[in-house]
Amino acid sequence: MDLIKRLLLEVNWETVITSASRMLLILIVAWIVMYAVKMGLRRLTTKLIDRARTEGEVPTESSKRVETLVRLLRQAVSIALWIVVILIVLREVGVEIGPLLASAGILGLAVGFGAQNLVRDVISGFFMILENQVRVGDVAIVNGTGGVVEKMNFRTIVLRDLSGVVHVFPNGTVSTLSNMTQEWSAFVLDMGVAYKEDVDKVMDVMRQVAADMRADEYFGALMIQDIEVLGVDDFADSAVVIKARLKTMPIKQWEVGREYRRRLKQAFDREGIEIPFPHRSIYFGEASKPILAQLLNDENATSL
Repeated sequence: MDLIKRLLLEVNWETVITSASRMLLILIVAWIVMYAVKMGLRRLTTKLIDRARTEGEVPTESSKRVETLVRLLRQAVSIALWIVVILIVLREVGVEIGPLLASAGILGLAVGFGAQNLVRDVISGFFMILENQVRVGDVAIVNGTGGVVEKMNFRTIVLRDLSGVVHVFPNGTVSTLSNMTQEWSAFVLDMGVAYKEDVDKVMDVMRQVAADMRADEYFGALMIQDIEVLGVDDFADSAVVIKARLKTMPIKQWEVGREYRRRLKQAFDREGIEIPFPHRSIYFGEASKPILAQLLNDENATSL
């Protein structure tokens, strides 16, 4: 107890209170600056979305792009701000930050030589965002793996596929990137009908079903234009294939496509249009004549 009292008496409480007050003030100022940055980024988000809407950009597209940019700006400002706060606090507690900064510079140089992949990832991510290649909320195929873009960072891109599996790709390793939902999307249909059907009639039915969908209050808002029936695309083994395309709002092609298929099946049933299934005919050649004769004889014997 005497030792503790002696130590407490030796403490310069005026200095401690002054340093603590300064650190508290620094933290309050940092919180105010961070709050101001968040408010500024919110205003920037609103302004960018309004400008994009004025320029005719699809609202969902502009919001995804702006959200990606603003989130990355928030990350960068937060990191820079807290680094400065930590350095100031260390200076207040008596730590010389000059040697620390010099050491950090040397360490950064060493890390720069040893972390070339990290630098490559950051640079690649910066240009992905700058060139608006992909945004949060897009459906993209990265290196052959498809999914919804959940996160876009300077170093990685994060996808979640239909099964819920999360895939993380360093930006520097992205060799192929296919964005399926940028500006607009499309549902492509290869419709097979029987060879006996009138293809002109079939195409008219397909156009009428799409026109009815465009008149629908819900699905019409998701479709950008009338269906494009491109015509007979292939003569398959059991069907004549007619290709068509529906242009939709971004990421809505699957919803529109499922509903279009449902309505098209009902329309084909009403019109008596056959959707064929694969079938095969077996031919035995010249040796098949005795077999057929035997079958006919057996059938005649049974009928008698």
